[in-house]
Amino acid sequence: MATWQFHTPDGVNDLLPESCAAKRKLENNLRDLFCGMGYQEVETPGIEFYDVYAAGGGLVPQEGLFKFFDEQGRILSLRYDGTIPVARLAATVCREARPPLRYAYIGNMYRYDEFGGGRQKEFTQAGVELLGSQSPEADAEIIAIAIAAARACDIKDLQVSLGQVAFFRGFLAEWGISGEEAELLPTLIDAKEMVALEELSDRLQLPSRGRETLLRMASGYGTFDLLDEMAALVSHPDSLAALQNLREVLTILDDYGYLHYVSIDLGMLGGLDYYTGVIFKGFTYGLGFPLFSGGRYDGLVGLFGRELSATGFSIGVNFILTALSRQKLLRPPVEGIVYLGYESGLRALAFSRADQLRQEGMRVICDHQNRTPAMLRRQIGMEPEARAAWLGADGRLTWLEKEV
Repeated sequence: MATWQFHTPDGVNDLLPESCAAKRKLENNLRDLFCGMGYQEVETPGIEFYDVYAAGGGLVPQEGLFKFFDEQGRILSLRYDGTIPVARLAATVCREARPPLRYAYIGNMYRYDEFGGGRQKEFTQAGVELLGSQSPEADAEIIAIAIAAARACDIKDLQVSLGQVAFFRGFLAEWGISGEEAELLPTLIDAKEMVALEELSDRLQLPSRGRETLLRMASGYGTFDLLDEMAALVSHPDSLAALQNLREVLTILDDYGYLHYVSIDLGMLGGLDYYTGVIFKGFTYGLGFPLFSGGRYDGLVGLFGRELSATGFSIGVNFILTALSRQKLLRPPVEGIVYLGYESGLRALAFSRADQLRQEGMRVICDHQNRTPAMLRRQIGMEPEARAAWLGADGRLTWLEKEV
């Protein structure tokens, strides 16, 4: 019979000191950024009622949830994402808070077969949610924070794809497309299946303008130029309003100085049942999946009893670590250990001096092995970032040179 006491389950892993320190630094960078942008950090439970994720007919794939029962027989779930619990919180615990509400979070999420990074079942996600504003300024603010978050974590090579799900809905309405074809189109467009789209256009008997709109959704990239091109192809008010919304968001992102990161992709149609307006994904070299994603989800908070428009994004902290490692940008922490040795009988004074050094931001270990200064020099000679100090009989602290 196999024993598993020496192993971790599939999809979870230990984080060793160097990686753990790098991860904590990323989390602190993100926390400082979110706070500086006026977002208040909240923390939701790691365990939610299953009903939170089942609201609205199922907000997430049910097979992705870790489900179990409490002592009363009620179905519980481990936290699947950060957005849905924040929506619940905004509609219930914070019901009297006046919008707009700006909340941030950093926490562990749990999913079966999460994409990317070896199908992790446990991963850390950070994000912000802006609730109570329908303005393009709110959409642009969230995208700008997502870009700033990647930059704050030393991600240099970044591309952001920006879409608008209302454009596609307007396209369906303009050409009277429904049923199986309407359900199939997002998959074909998102996968850039040009031949299949041509065949479906023939089956739908789309005129040239509708056919060109469909194919450009799947193949078109650009910024203001693409918006002008698509505006000439459509006439439905929803599609035109979506293009105008994107134009305003691009203009604001240009004011942020972030326009060069962004391109329009009207074929990005994931989460049609969830998102209601602008959507976006951020990509970087070395990852075969998005580093961050987000968008507008005006219908979500209402499922919990409070009508609030909302937009937000999340970024995978583990994904940042993976990207930095593959891009050779993951640096070890620069703060090395300080070993503090001392003469016999000076232990109390050594503890006091160690506390003083810690207050100055140093990481100090009081040496309990009775090592001599020469032995400490050899120790730090084997650790590039380490230092050593010696507390002599006169009470003076002397910094020791490395022995090479």
